Amino acid sequence: MKILIADDHAVVRQGYVSLLSMALEPCAIMEAASGEEACDFSRRHQPDLIIMDVGLPGISGIEAAARILEDQKDARILFFSMYNEVPIVKRALQVGAMGYITKSCETDTLIKAVQRVAEGEIFVEYDLIMKSSFNDQASESSKLQQLTRRQFEVFSMLARGLSNDEIAHALAIEKKTVANTVTAIKSSLGIESMAKLVFFAIDAGLVQICTQPAASVSQE
Repeated sequence: MKILIADDHAVVRQGYVSLLSMALEPCAIMEAASGEEACDFSRRHQPDLIIMDVGLPGISGIEAAARILEDQKDARILFFSMYNEVPIVKRALQVGAMGYITKSCETDTLIKAVQRVAEGEIFVEYDLIMKSSFNDQASESSKLQQLTRRQFEVFSMLARGLSNDEIAHALAIEKKTVANTVTAIKSSLGIESMAKLVFFAIDAGLVQICTQPAASVSQE
């Protein structure tokens, strides 16, 4: 089995490699540190399974998954992330991922998820299923599901402090397109300023203020 692990922390990747090498012998494991690298490695090596973090530098894991699945419709992607917020889990599954578990899960859950997704089955951590079942659809975070794929990606990058220029470069689009998308996002979410957008992202769980770099609120 060929496995691609996409996570921006080298220590975390090495932990995955060690664990999976023992649990899934024989297997060949590749590593990517960003969404762009994950797309490139997937295109060149066609892995049997991709284990993807959501919070990758550059394009997010969700955007990377969407791009990979556009190119390889049978790609099997398992998200393994610190984020357990329902809108993010749903967004990951909506783009075509086959599984979602959190980094706080037990080792047995990780191994089971890898095996199930590698076999073509859907696997979502039980606690996430229960949380989704009882989620209050009137909550602010549920508004994220109104955004298009492009709007969600731009929103997540803005919340992480990227400028319009940086977003345009990462997504290979015009700066004017980014500006128009930001306007549409504000309208959809009922947000007037970038500061409120960042606070909205924190409330929705898209930005972890204790672990992420400080988000910029200087844009208009």
